[in-house]
Amino acid sequence: MSGDFLKKFALIYWIHPFFGPYKAYGHTENSVAEKVEDPTDPEIAALVEDMIDTLEDARGVGLAAPQVHVSKRVVIFFIPPGRNGADEEENGDDEAPEELTVMINPEIEPIGDETEVDWEACLSVPDLMGAVPRHARIRYHWTDLEGGRQERTASGFHARAVQHECDHLDGLLYPMRMSDLKFLGFAEETNQNIPMLRAGRVLLEKDDD
Repeated sequence: MSGDFLKKFALIYWIHPFFGPYKAYGHTENSVAEKVEDPTDPEIAALVEDMIDTLEDARGVGLAAPQVHVSKRVVIFFIPPGRNGADEEENGDDEAPEELTVMINPEIEPIGDETEVDWEACLSVPDLMGAVPRHARIRYHWTDLEGGRQERTASGFHARAVQHECDHLDGLLYPMRMSDLKFLGFAEETNQNIPMLRAGRVLLEKDDD
């Protein structure tokens, strides 16, 4: 039995709720982050600054407060220019935010029943990636640091990123959303396995047959 197999099995055991408790970058089993009572509180602004520094160091696209060991419903994210795609324009959705968005107490509402499967990775699940089903289109609401209410609609990678980050607020990591854990693999190996990448993206179509 290879060391890589054992390492992957240990990570699945550690993450997946079927097997028991896990803890990763501030996550504990069934942990739900607390609502922020005053989004204009200077402590929340300071938390956001710390999260921005962490996100820049990690070179990620999003981060939730539980990932820095703070149980508050706070998310930051942006969409890289190459990932905003044409699907949002076709759907009449808001343009994907290339500038950083700070969300306090975000809420997500699916638009329709359509789902899509695509590959995801996460700072809280190092070295792995998996094929994850998500709502294809969403409407999401949040409060900004000035206390104002904001709303956007999103599809494609934009919608996926928002759902991924908001899952952290409810103690969920992406492997817990996966319908088939055989599509959980080491990122370096999976990115070189073109047949597996393609199979992961058509997983939903097979499930629907």
